[in-house]
Amino acid sequence: MLRVVICWPEIVGYMVPCFRKLAAYPGIELLVVARHTVGKNSNFKFNANIVSGINARFLAPEEQNEQAVAKIVSEFKPDIVSLPGWGTPYYRKLAFNPDLKQAKLLMVMDTPRRDTWRQKLGRYRYGKYFARISKVASSGERASQCAKLVGFSEAKICRGAAYGIDYEELSRAYPLRVAAPDGWPKRFLFAGRYHPVKAIDVLLQAYTLYRSSVENPWPLSMCGSGPLEALINSTPGVENLGFVQPTEQSALYARHGAFVLASRFDPWPLVIVEACAAGLPVICTEECGSAVELVRTHYNGLTVPTESVEALAEALRYLHRHHAELPEMGRRSMVLAAPFGADIWARRWIEMIDEVCPQRRLEREERAKI
Repeated sequence: MLRVVICWPEIVGYMVPCFRKLAAYPGIELLVVARHTVGKNSNFKFNANIVSGINARFLAPEEQNEQAVAKIVSEFKPDIVSLPGWGTPYYRKLAFNPDLKQAKLLMVMDTPRRDTWRQKLGRYRYGKYFARISKVASSGERASQCAKLVGFSEAKICRGAAYGIDYEELSRAYPLRVAAPDGWPKRFLFAGRYHPVKAIDVLLQAYTLYRSSVENPWPLSMCGSGPLEALINSTPGVENLGFVQPTEQSALYARHGAFVLASRFDPWPLVIVEACAAGLPVICTEECGSAVELVRTHYNGLTVPTESVEALAEALRYLHRHHAELPEMGRRSMVLAAPFGADIWARRWIEMIDEVCPQRRLEREERAKI
């Protein structure tokens, strides 16, 4: 039995199906360690039972320190420890814990390459930490380029292995939308934090401009939570749906005809992957890292310059004018999202684990011969 610990910043809905798939593999015993997200300042308001069936250990505020985390992880006696980047000191220091010196270390990263001095010097500042990492699970191309910049070889980078989604469940939205009595819905959707980094102000300005320049403008639904909720509530044509649980997402996507995300900074937004899996055309800014893998302009959506109100408004108008093409664009989105399904994510992780633990690969191949 191979014992695997995955350290994660916070439990988020899209990763739970992935963890379940990995835990279901024969010979894997999984522990997920993550910060507790309960509290008035949390942007995530998931039901407490979201991790049912998963061996998950939530860190209370008083446990979010080097000593407590090291004790929790080392007591599991892991063979593999996955760490979330290098920004959380108490996770990063696990790489140097003497009780874990025999464990193989993986690292998940979504940081895009920006060629800043901070990134260029990072390979030296965190050189000893990076030297302990056997394999990097990157979110996509931009993160893979950053991994190279900080010193990782191509042989150590596994593209597309950072995150996954419940593709099987989300894809149910497409046939529901196609079969809708009134046809393909004429309604835009945003999902995410109500926070300045998501450029909520730009989105609402662009939507207002779109609304004033077309006949019969489509409504805009917004789901999430955060400090800019009052701004959303005061914008005509916008409906605030609040925080939506993962079990309700498929039905939510089925009621909408296109997805829009105007982020100022978004390393690799999973919500774009989810929207594509649900069969929606996508409008997003160039800043959205997952657009590299998921959005093809005039094929399954549009990418627009970051912080351009006029460009975003014109993209909304474009989908409005091309309503008849949206079902085909949505179908194409599903094809692009399929490689990020939870089952594929788990398979990538098994391959990474086998690469850093060759003996396990041999044992698995021997079992397959029986």
